[in-house]
Amino acid sequence: MKPSKSEGRTKKEKRQPPLRAKVGALVQGRSQNQVMKADLVKAASEVITNQQILVNMVSRRVRQLSLGHRPIVECAPGLREADIALTEIANKKLTFESTFGQNGTAEVAARVVPFPVVVLSKKAKKAA
Repeated sequence: MKPSKSEGRTKKEKRQPPLRAKVGALVQGRSQNQVMKADLVKAASEVITNQQILVNMVSRRVRQLSLGHRPIVECAPGLREADIALTEIANKKLTFESTFGQNGTAEVAARVVPFPVVVLSKKAKKAA
């Protein structure tokens, strides 16, 4: 008869889930929301195709929601701020406006103002 895997583990290790799990395996202590988050990310990335802009939008909205702003869409209880932000983007309730132009490659017409130069005068050090 083979010894069980938990015989060589300490009490603390027995209480915790294994560190490595097979892909797609359920790990104790994790909820089923992981699958739904992937669907939300996919739906939001179809609306906002640029991933950098999507990440910035989600992070700003998460900050707003965590400070107490109300969600724009109805959401199920237990959803975290990131899930709510992704749902709002997927439902096209949040948009962005580019400051560059239609294709994102136009130059920004800005005048460069030179930084003022400070001239230090050399003072002779007095011997003490």
